[in-house]
Amino acid sequence: MKPAEVPGLLLDLLKRFLRWATEKIVIVVLSCTSLVCLIFPAVFPKLALWQRIWKDHIKARIAAMWTGNSPHRRSSGLRPEASKFHMPSPMCLIENRDSNLVVCPEALQVLSKIDQPVVVVAIAGLYRTGKSFLMNKLAGKNKGFLLGSTVEAVTKGIWMWCVPYPGKPDQTLVLLDTEGLDDAKKGDVQNDSWIFVLAVLLSSTLVYNSMGVIDQHAIDQLHYVTELTERIKSKSSPAEDSEALEDSAEYVRFFPSFVWALRDFTLQLQLNGQPCTEDEYLEEMLKLKKGSDDPSASEPTDNVAPADSSANCPVPSDTHDIQRYNLTRECIRLFFPTRKCFIFDRPTNRKNLDRLEDLQDSELDPEFLEQAERFCDHIYETSKAKTVPGGNIVTGCMLAKLVETYVDTICSGGVPCVENAVESLARMENSAALNEAIARYVELMEQKVKLPTETLQELLDMHAESETEALNVFMDRAFRNDIGQSQAELMKIVHQKKEEYLLKNELKSSECCKSILTPLFKELDDRINQGIYFQSGGYQNFLDDLKTIKEQYRQKNGKGIMAEEVLQQFLKEREVVGKHILQGDEALTKAEKELADAKAKAEEEEQKKEAQKQELAALQLKLEDQCRTFEANIQQLKEKLERDREQQLEETKRMLDSKLREQKKFLEEGYESYASRLQVEMDQLTQRDQYIGNSSWIFKILFGLLNAITFIFPELLQFAIRAIMRLL
Repeated sequence: MKPAEVPGLLLDLLKRFLRWATEKIVIVVLSCTSLVCLIFPAVFPKLALWQRIWKDHIKARIAAMWTGNSPHRRSSGLRPEASKFHMPSPMCLIENRDSNLVVCPEALQVLSKIDQPVVVVAIAGLYRTGKSFLMNKLAGKNKGFLLGSTVEAVTKGIWMWCVPYPGKPDQTLVLLDTEGLDDAKKGDVQNDSWIFVLAVLLSSTLVYNSMGVIDQHAIDQLHYVTELTERIKSKSSPAEDSEALEDSAEYVRFFPSFVWALRDFTLQLQLNGQPCTEDEYLEEMLKLKKGSDDPSASEPTDNVAPADSSANCPVPSDTHDIQRYNLTRECIRLFFPTRKCFIFDRPTNRKNLDRLEDLQDSELDPEFLEQAERFCDHIYETSKAKTVPGGNIVTGCMLAKLVETYVDTICSGGVPCVENAVESLARMENSAALNEAIARYVELMEQKVKLPTETLQELLDMHAESETEALNVFMDRAFRNDIGQSQAELMKIVHQKKEEYLLKNELKSSECCKSILTPLFKELDDRINQGIYFQSGGYQNFLDDLKTIKEQYRQKNGKGIMAEEVLQQFLKEREVVGKHILQGDEALTKAEKELADAKAKAEEEEQKKEAQKQELAALQLKLEDQCRTFEANIQQLKEKLERDREQQLEETKRMLDSKLREQKKFLEEGYESYASRLQVEMDQLTQRDQYIGNSSWIFKILFGLLNAITFIFPELLQFAIRAIMRLL
């Protein structure tokens, strides 16, 4: 480093430290004020309101201050550790060619390389409302998604930007910027609906962006939510008596959380003359209305009052208008029970809007910066990894498959079905899990095994360790759907690989043994050829030399499991010669020859029995290993299914809790019919919950695996049934 660069570096470090210290001081002041508001809410009503708005934000920032993981993306001094995957700029994910949706292969390739879980945040809304600028803020940049400064829409189709997730290095944040809705030049409402549907299906958090207040016009512009029941199917074949609502009741299981971003908001947040939070304002605007003939009908409410104090959502007069008034609100409340609202001032004055992406933060409105910071922090802190029904977490590779599946269905004139998409995803992931597990098994065996092994058990132990690790790899990635067939295939292939290693071990052992025995027997064979043993006393010399050879051979290491078998082969080849030597030895009487011959036959018989004993022992070891394999697979599958059951129960619990909250609100508002409908759905969910909690479906899947495995290994049937009964 040059000396002239040192002062500049020190100045930069000083600036970073001062910025960091200032942030910490501000957080402490905010927390103290928050404490005062909590203790004396009646004395400081405005501060109490301020505290309610900032409560979650302050709480997260205080926790982050002590852990050192600040979620503040704009801080250049202390950035949190983030995931390694990063795209320098956005790219088109789904192109909109003359109202035809086309998936971009390059974008799918990028997603396919992401093996981490993805948190998908999509933004939708009318064209020319600043969606792209807000998404750039989430990416921690001023430039990225294209901004427009004219009345014409800029973003076409759906654009993607994969960026590091602040504070979560094991996840990747995928930002989706969608084409603006209701573009007069395009004039294709159906195309807009499909773009909105894709934003809902692909995201784990959906941001809806609009300008100004939430009035009836703003609600009407969100009519796309009312079309979701016609454009999204949760199941491929619902029950015959099932209606659209029953199918849409499943939406809560896989729909994203909903954030409404109100841009250029200039009014006072008040309800009935009292200050309110953004969330309270949103909930008030989503309340349903009753007919004028209903005695409990509520009067028009001046919900958000500017200086002229005009009503934003007047009560409609006739039944048809009331139904239209309620429909969008009803769908938002039923489909998106997790809701949040943020208001934003205009980021800068009008004359600077055409160069918005070139402005520094110091040139933007401070209020907007604070609002944008709260918005970004909320997204970072609350957005969860994308999941599909069943609780499986979606990776970048799986997201690419979902994109392809949904767009292909739309382009073919069909309606995207989540159940079908999950089944397609399951087939892909189970196949990938199978290949990954096999590759892991082979990798570990190549690392562990040094042929030949001294014993069969040694090789089987290494196989067991590798197989267990491979099974873990498979279970971590595989879907519960059709898992039995893929797992049986894994067992079959691993068994074949094991048999290959066993054969290689025998061949390698035989090769080593022969390389030791060949030179040892060469001297004996030379003496036989020279006729040294064909003389008086030659037979005893022959036996003595054989004994010496066996002793020398057994002292050698590294022979492997074929040591005795190969030795017996060498001895067998000299057996006939030995008999000739015995019969020609004149030093032995006839009785001694007969005795020696009987002894040789007895030894041969003993060797056969020993060989059979060893063969049976080897077969027993192999059978025990297969039984161990079966029990391990059953146990692993049972544990996975139990984990899946807990995920499903938790998923159902979240659905029940969300529906219960909405039911309570409907009852408080006096809408018993909506509450009753939710009660029917909750009763159905409770019944499903009871079925999921029952072990019968787990038992069914386990026996499916039993059938598949015993077809491959029929000799294991009795052991398999015993293992199933013991585990269950």
